[in-house]
Amino acid sequence: MLIVEPVLETPEVRDFPFWPVAGFPPYQFAPLSGRMTAEEVGSALAMLADYNARAGDGDYPTDAEGLIRGLAEAEKILAPGGLRFHDTATGTTVTPGCCCGLEDWREWLDVPAGESLWLGHAPSPRFEHHPGAVHLWPDGAEAPEPPSCPPVRIPLPTLPSILHTAQQDLLAFLTLTHEWATPRFPPLADALVTALDKGLTVSEPLPRG
Repeated sequence: MLIVEPVLETPEVRDFPFWPVAGFPPYQFAPLSGRMTAEEVGSALAMLADYNARAGDGDYPTDAEGLIRGLAEAEKILAPGGLRFHDTATGTTVTPGCCCGLEDWREWLDVPAGESLWLGHAPSPRFEHHPGAVHLWPDGAEAPEPPSCPPVRIPLPTLPSILHTAQQDLLAFLTLTHEWATPRFPPLADALVTALDKGLTVSEPLPRG
């Protein structure tokens, strides 16, 4: 069975002062879905707000509302992460490498047309086209031969349903984000969800396979 999840890098927020967050180890990957707790949603938003505030040109906000406002008003949202693939039959898991972004998850739409994807580095997931499928390995993108572990095999006809499942998880995350933000930052809840929807290209319809 193939399990595919949109994931976001967990933040270094042990001393995060602005709102409660989950106790994730930093620099791992946590799935975004409708099954998240309020603290997990808080962690995801802490990562996104902090990362984009540091990547921007302005001063770093000094309070929680300023941090959320910066995310809600961002022209472009960067979201370290991507799609994580796990094959339960082989135990192989492929996670996004460094500098891969969840904001680019729709690039998978181009794969059936023969496009190859760069999935980050350190580790550098290996991506290969094969007849009727693509194969993924957790590392080895620059190696002359694939790793010895079995690949995650993704049949091309299944990609539309895979991406629709990822989209549903992201839509559910947006719903939880609105529920999280409404009591904390009432004037910003709608704008925050709109910005995340646009930045991660969530609700735009996907083609049917």
